[in-house]
Amino acid sequence: MSSSNSTLSKIPATVITGFLGAGKTTLIRHMLENAGGRKIALIINEFGDLGIDRQIVNGCGIEGCDEDDVVELANGCICCTVADDFLPVMEALVEREDPPEHIVIETSGLALPKPLIRAFNWPEIKTRVTVDGVVSVVDGPALAAGQFAANEAAVQAQREADENLDHVNALSELFEDQLHAADMVLLNKADIIGEDETARLTGELTDQLRPGVHVVATSHGDVGVDVLLGIDAAAEDDLDVRPSHHDHDHHHDHGHDHGHGHDDFESFIVAVPAQADPAQLEARLIEIVEAHNVLRIKGFIEVQDKPMRHVVQGVGARFTRYFDRAWQEGEDRQGRLVVIGQTGLDRAAITAALSGALQETAA
Repeated sequence: MSSSNSTLSKIPATVITGFLGAGKTTLIRHMLENAGGRKIALIINEFGDLGIDRQIVNGCGIEGCDEDDVVELANGCICCTVADDFLPVMEALVEREDPPEHIVIETSGLALPKPLIRAFNWPEIKTRVTVDGVVSVVDGPALAAGQFAANEAAVQAQREADENLDHVNALSELFEDQLHAADMVLLNKADIIGEDETARLTGELTDQLRPGVHVVATSHGDVGVDVLLGIDAAAEDDLDVRPSHHDHDHHHDHGHDHGHGHDDFESFIVAVPAQADPAQLEARLIEIVEAHNVLRIKGFIEVQDKPMRHVVQGVGARFTRYFDRAWQEGEDRQGRLVVIGQTGLDRAAITAALSGALQETAA
């Protein structure tokens, strides 16, 4: 993957893709903390109406992490907002008096990567920016459990286990698209699954990738910045070698074709009163996730008598919680959780269950 002379003057951009909870935000936090003086601009493509990931990054306390360097597209999948949001955002970044040395784009876990790569061929930015590389983050424990797996055995096991599933799993297609677009794959949370399972999954993933694309086992997104940046792939110039299940839906330029199944997913927000015991809340959230097939819950809560904001992030039944920063003077402390799942979520039942749980665990 050598660069051509035409890419030498372009600002490199790294696209980070991967399913919900695979560890993209953790990876970005690590990257920013270890940027080594590089001026990195971050674009976050959030799924849902609440800018959770931006606030996590802004609240991280990383020296030099200026809020002006974090640009969020809050209207869902980037290929649906790209004509309205992404292009002017990119133009604004490259036209700055002090343009970034590198641009990092965190896609929604539900976004198709290829339309975003294709957007770099638009005349407005083609001569200014290049896709240095596409990094796909894979959740090791989830893959080991057969979740979001692209290999036929795992997908077939999922199909046989679900009597109501009589069609191709949209998640498995999206997972394959993310792998096919990748220039590097990070098998994250390797510390949880152990060396033998890491080796097995690395082999399975490698079999599905283009020649020369490496799988890197990592824990907590701990990957050297020099490994992630400087891949020099110019991905926008070799789209044909990055096959997608949805190629037939995206032969367009600035127009919109919405045939790629974004309606397979939905999200909604639930207000959360101040909590007395976050651990008790987590236990109830796990019950709700398991009962209603929720993919992801994430957000912020206020904890009684605590001066710090509390982050809650759950993927399936796996939850993490931590205090990320102090509440600011005059800041709205209203807690909010975003619930994300496949279309058909029983929103009324989930909302009722959450409301009941939140009242029980509230301060």
